[in-house]
Amino acid sequence: MFVKRLISGIVLVILLIAITIPGGYILWGSLLLLSLIAHRELMRAVRLCGHLKGEETLSGNSNIIGCFSDLEIVGYLGIVFYYILMLVWPDTHVLLCFAPLVLMVYSFLYVFTFPKYRADQIMMSFFCLMYAPIMLSFIYLTRSLEYGQYLVWMIFVCSWASDTCAYCVGMLFGKHRLAPVLSPKKSVEGAIGGIAGSAIVGFLLAYFWYQNNIDAPGIVWMVPLIAAAGSVLSQVGDLAASAIKRNFEIKDYGRLIPGHGGIMDRFDSVTFTAPVIYFLTLIMIYGR
Repeated sequence: MFVKRLISGIVLVILLIAITIPGGYILWGSLLLLSLIAHRELMRAVRLCGHLKGEETLSGNSNIIGCFSDLEIVGYLGIVFYYILMLVWPDTHVLLCFAPLVLMVYSFLYVFTFPKYRADQIMMSFFCLMYAPIMLSFIYLTRSLEYGQYLVWMIFVCSWASDTCAYCVGMLFGKHRLAPVLSPKKSVEGAIGGIAGSAIVGFLLAYFWYQNNIDAPGIVWMVPLIAAAGSVLSQVGDLAASAIKRNFEIKDYGRLIPGHGGIMDRFDSVTFTAPVIYFLTLIMIYGR
């Protein structure tokens, strides 16, 4: 299992570098694909996913188109529409327009098919659309910023550094459980180690790379603060994804990545890190 995870991890890093460095359409298309897959994994996890034609869906509804429920189809169309909007308008204002619009579409579906779906199913479908698919899009938004070719790496480096340092410190010094019911192996000491490790890596990144390429006074101290905040949200994202799995009693979101599970299993922390890196970068580095 370890060898399988290691090989898959190396391949993922190579693919990540290959799509992030050029950015543009390559990154946009890759994130769109990942978002569609993540949405499918989430809908399957919360039992709102369609099966083969004629079978009953996990939500208890049998009216499906092909192998997808109509809730899924609305989600897929919404994701594609959002990414097209983001391509021509790479700014968070597109999200302010998109979120109410897609909520209205779900409301139309809810009202005009009543009582086919319950209110909690409509709300959960909206959550599945806004969770990973939209939050992953902040990778593209960060890459689209001025100096984005440098700043985008904070999203991944902070997440990886946080995970690695939290694991190592937790193994060596962990005594106090962080979330004993949800994740008994995670410790408060490990969480602090993850935040500190991410901040240190952020400082090194800023000192040896960013300050020579980004024209922003104080970047050497700003990046560690952003990295530390990213670590906090990274760990929350990891726990949030685990909580969903616990609630619905599943082990992994999928089997796409050997040794890791699905997209949601591998990118659970990145989904939370990406937005916080984007917004803190705008506030602290660009002063917006």
